[in-house]
Order: sequence, then C-alpha cells, then structure tokens
Amino acid sequence: MAAALLGIIGLIPGMPNLAFLAGATLCGVAAWRINKKKLIAQFSPQANDATPMAAPVPMPEAKDLSWDDVQPVDIIGLEVGYRLVPLVDKAQGGDLLARVRGVRRKLSQELGFLVHTVHIRDNLELSPNAYRINLSGVPVGESTIYPEREMAINPGRVFGKLTGIEARDPAFGMEAMWIDPALRDQAQALGYTVVDASTVIATHLSHIIQQHAHELLGHEEVQNLVNTLAKSAPKLVEDLIPKQISLGVVVRVLQNLLQDRIPIKNMRTIVETLAEHASRTTDPQVLQGLVRVALGRQIVQDIAGMNDELPVMTLEPDLEQLLSNAMAATDGNASPGLEPGLAERLQRRLQESAQRQEAAGKPAVLLVPPQLRASMSRFMRAAVPTLHVLAWNEVPDSRKVRLIGTVGRN
Repeated sequence: MAAALLGIIGLIPGMPNLAFLAGATLCGVAAWRINKKKLIAQFSPQANDATPMAAPVPMPEAKDLSWDDVQPVDIIGLEVGYRLVPLVDKAQGGDLLARVRGVRRKLSQELGFLVHTVHIRDNLELSPNAYRINLSGVPVGESTIYPEREMAINPGRVFGKLTGIEARDPAFGMEAMWIDPALRDQAQALGYTVVDASTVIATHLSHIIQQHAHELLGHEEVQNLVNTLAKSAPKLVEDLIPKQISLGVVVRVLQNLLQDRIPIKNMRTIVETLAEHASRTTDPQVLQGLVRVALGRQIVQDIAGMNDELPVMTLEPDLEQLLSNAMAATDGNASPGLEPGLAERLQRRLQESAQRQEAAGKPAVLLVPPQLRASMSRFMRAAVPTLHVLAWNEVPDSRKVRLIGTVGRN
C-alpha cells in the first residue's frame, strides 16, 4: 500500500517524480521480501516441528496421611443450631462465650481442678433452635431454646399462669415457660424465676460438668495438682508418689471423690491421708473411705452449711444386717444383692423421703455403717441422685445428728 501510494504521487506532473518513484520501488521490494519469509515459515516442515508446545501442568503430589490428620475429640463440646449462632457472636451482641468462661472459672474453683475449655461449634444437623452438649464426643444433654424469648421457671410455688411456650428447664427438669421479654416483670411478680436463653445454656452446661466431673479428671490434671502441691509440700509428694502408690491410684481416689460430689480442693489433706495409709493398702476404694473420714468436716459443711443439726435418715437394724450379710458374700466389691421387690421398695421410700426434705429446703442424708456406705451410694445414685449417703464416722463430733425417719424391709 505504501509503494502504490508513493508511485501515484510520483506520476503527478510538477511533483519531485524521481524521489517518489524511488521510494515506491524500495517499499515494493521490502513488501515482497516480508511476504516471502512468511510463506516459507508457514509451509516449511522444520518450522512446524519447531512450534512450541504448551508445557504439561504438573499434578500436585499426594500428601501421605499422618497423625496430624487424626483429630482428637473435644473433651467438652457445645454444638448449636444456626439460629443460636448470634448468641455466640460478639458482633451481634451475643454473650454466651462470656457466660461459658464464667462457668469454667466458677467450677474450677469449686471442684478443685482446671475444667477443660469448652469448644463451641455450629451444627447444621441440629434443628435451628437446638443445642447439644458433648463429653469426649458423646452427647450427654440437649434441648431447644428460643433466643428471642426468656424462660420463666416455676421454682415450686407460683401465684398465677403465664402465656407462652411450655417447656422444661433442661438442667433440673422443672416446669417452665418461654415468654415474651415484656412479661418479665409480671412473671417475677407471680413467683417465677426468669432467665435469658444464654443463661439457660450456661446453667445446663454447669450442671452437666458437675455431674460428670469425675470423667473430666485424668492423669494430666492430677499430675498438675500434684506438681502444684509439691511447691508448698515437696517432701510430702516426694515420699508418696511413686514410692508408695502410683499416680494411677491417686487418680482413681480423686475420681471416686468427685463422683460422690466431694470437691478435691483440699489436696494437702487428701495426700497426707494417702501417705498415712498407703503402707497398709493401695485399694482405691479403701483409701477413698479413709480420705472421706479426713474430709468429714468439709463434706458435712457442704451438705448442711452452718446449721448445728444434720437431719438424717437411717436403715432399720434388720435391713442393715441383711445388707451387711449381702456385702460380706460379695467381699464388699459390688452393690448389695437384694430381692427385686425389696430393692424397689427401698429406692422408692428413700426417694419419697428425699423429696420431702428438698420440699422443706433441707438436705436429704442417709446415715449408714461405714462398711455399707460405698455400696449404698452406688445403689441409690441413679434412683435418687440428690441423696447424700454418709458413714457414721464421717460426721464430725461438733455436729448434732437429728433422726427424721428410718427405712425398713417392709
């Protein structure tokens, strides 16, 4: 195109014809050479062979499995439905995390060991308003709540009814009602205890942890307790563990105490008692009974408070003798083998007595001989979990015992 344009201009009369015609010739020759090179490159086989190929994309190398891929289960887990996520999110005004931290702090001080971190996750498999509490990956409690409402709990005596969604308090099973927040003052005036949704979950979690505290205490926690005690009483710990008894025996004794709802805050007294009797026995159950005697003042204080009198129930002499004979036949290693009808009557009567005591605002205590305490505690634990089973020698001399009833075979 440049050559043709220059040639036309060179033919116009009066123009510098020689210069334009020379330029047209040069442009024409250059265009012919460029076109020739393109044709050679297009049809040459060598050129085709030299066409660069796209490099293959390397496949990512498959990573081999390792122990890092095996995720341990959470010791304490809380799963929530998607409608309860705002209770956990601080940006949306949720205060559940703060409530859970408060529960951990309070229970750690009361039980005597550091309660594990509570891992909170959302779970789309749950219904939107549901939550679930897991211990070591196993569900142990769940319920449904309404975050836009408040729970009015009937503590046993109220003076009217409320409008709302009927429910049960998930922690203690008391009658309750999910009400509109505008009815809070009215509900309190009628005698109801009113709490918000976060408090319901936190209270349920606290109750579950207290019930299963013995399952949360392991070797690592006990070792930390022993190490802490060793800072103030190094000789005591050094002479006991592992010279006289193993750490596993100490773990079992402490777990048994927690299962009997006895805090292990007084580690010095516990370890001193173990050191005193470890040379004669290493049976965790026997050592537990000896430690309970040493902690008698603390045990009764936790049950009765500052009251001078301790109201108790006892077993009739013939029933005590029957239970003692049954225990002797099993060497004291199992619950008493009772005739089914007698066992049912015994549990029912103790349950009725315990309910009367609780309705009167007093503790339910069964006083038995020392050799029967462990077996009766196991026997009644599932039927009457609020019943305290004490041995005679666990009641300190400074406390007066008041008999409120006896339970017999008939």
